[in-house]
Amino acid sequence: MSTLPSYTSGTSSKPLLGMTIGDMFDATANRYPDNDALIVLHQNIRWTYKELQEHVNRCARALLAIGVQRGDRVGIWSPNRYEWTLTQFATAKIGAILVNINPAYRTHELEYALNQSEASYLVTADSFKGSDYRSMLYELAPELKMCAEGKLKSQKLPLLKGVINLDEKKHPGMWRWQDFVELSKEIPQETVDQTQSELQFDDAINIQYTSGTTGFPKGATLSHHNILNNGYFVTESMGFTEKDRLVIPVPLYHCFGMVMGNLGCVTHGSTMIYPGEGFDPATVLQAVHQERATALYGVPTMFISELGHPDFDKMDLSSLRTGIMAGSLCPTEVMKQVINKMNMKEVQIAYGMTETSPVSTQTGANDSLEKRVTTVGRTQPHLESKIVDPATGRILPRGEIGELCTRGYSVMLKYWNNESGTKEAIDAAGWMHTGDLASMDEEGYIKIEGRIKDMVIRGGENIYPKEVEEFLYTHPAIAEVQVTGIPDRKYGEELIAWIKLQPGADEMSDESLRAFCKGKITHFKIPRYFKFVEEFPMTVTGKIQKFKMREISVKELGLEDV
Repeated sequence: MSTLPSYTSGTSSKPLLGMTIGDMFDATANRYPDNDALIVLHQNIRWTYKELQEHVNRCARALLAIGVQRGDRVGIWSPNRYEWTLTQFATAKIGAILVNINPAYRTHELEYALNQSEASYLVTADSFKGSDYRSMLYELAPELKMCAEGKLKSQKLPLLKGVINLDEKKHPGMWRWQDFVELSKEIPQETVDQTQSELQFDDAINIQYTSGTTGFPKGATLSHHNILNNGYFVTESMGFTEKDRLVIPVPLYHCFGMVMGNLGCVTHGSTMIYPGEGFDPATVLQAVHQERATALYGVPTMFISELGHPDFDKMDLSSLRTGIMAGSLCPTEVMKQVINKMNMKEVQIAYGMTETSPVSTQTGANDSLEKRVTTVGRTQPHLESKIVDPATGRILPRGEIGELCTRGYSVMLKYWNNESGTKEAIDAAGWMHTGDLASMDEEGYIKIEGRIKDMVIRGGENIYPKEVEEFLYTHPAIAEVQVTGIPDRKYGEELIAWIKLQPGADEMSDESLRAFCKGKITHFKIPRYFKFVEEFPMTVTGKIQKFKMREISVKELGLEDV
């Protein structure tokens, strides 16, 4: 048993950036004016840092012209487009708080996010994939059709004053983006500069709604200091310079896109490249090939579909060097192919959560394949990690499983308008409780073992569903599996495994699966129930909702009274 406690702090010879996002942006634009800053392939945009700075300043002046003030909330509901990035940096320059709204949200969720954040303005795309944003807005606020731009008085969205639509056509009650930008002429640049000079780096600048796997989403409130430094240290770990060119196919509304992507590039003078509004493997490969990208971001499923694309071998990916894979652990075979076939020799794994800006741990460029596929790396510079017993809060010895907590510059200010939620998440000593079960090895590498809420206690034995899932994945007929606990009279809890079979696999029985498990995993870890499904209940961001699986299973098995 290790005598070392499960605690590490990330050291660094590089200090934290003590500045606002606007000041950092201007410093980079002035240092690398002729570098490619933003390339948006689907919108035919190619701007240098000097040009991007001019567009951002114009957008900032236009926001002031329509009445946006420091501290006001400005919502953005759009897929990846150049207007997203202009809004991100323009709001940061004038101290307005950007509210990221998931492009997959429907009316109910949109209404909740706008009202909970008390947003006064909304920048919106007209539509995306199957979502008709304009119709949803008119449904929520029919008053829009009758009002002048910026004069909305809506019953359901009482605080929303104005809407800026990114469509080229003019729609009732909304500004067109082009017309909105024209309003910048009313405000001198000195007004933006003056406002910018009064901001502090600890000011709130961004609200991101966590896709709560239980209940309503919570608005993680992040400061300049939180996200600017996180973007800087994530890309610093990858050795970014002004020569790097990063393809960003992950959504901007999420920290992965706007912090690790946009802010990561801006802190180094690197190039941001958006291949499309949403993810498409062909456009990503094309973007890397055409733009000679040096880095690429994605979640494992994105890399899997890029590797499997019929045109993969026609693309020259030799310019790639690094990138980040996050969101979930990467299967070993996929990691090998990303390193060898995509040339991403220095690809890194990052772990975190919206509430921690997002990254708290990261692997290094020279870490072994084994560390990259089994761990989420070590504690980031200037941050601390510890693993505690969830029942007592005491730090556990290395190697033991407990709750991962993180502390440092990256921890959010609060959940917006949610004091009790904030107190639950951040303790008196400033530690963010992640809700993730993890272990730490002798070298300080951290392994995620599952979610605390997912842990099952069967007859006094702790069972981690992830371990059972990993084992069941070794069955050749199983495509996807999710394991959760359900109530049981005798043992308190029992396991149920929801299983999706591979296409074309023969039908299976509970008995054959139990036989497959017998002798290979401890008897109490063998699920008592199996349910064969075509799909799993999901959140809008694609996270499995295990609480819904439990509800459905309890009902189907008639266990409501247990």
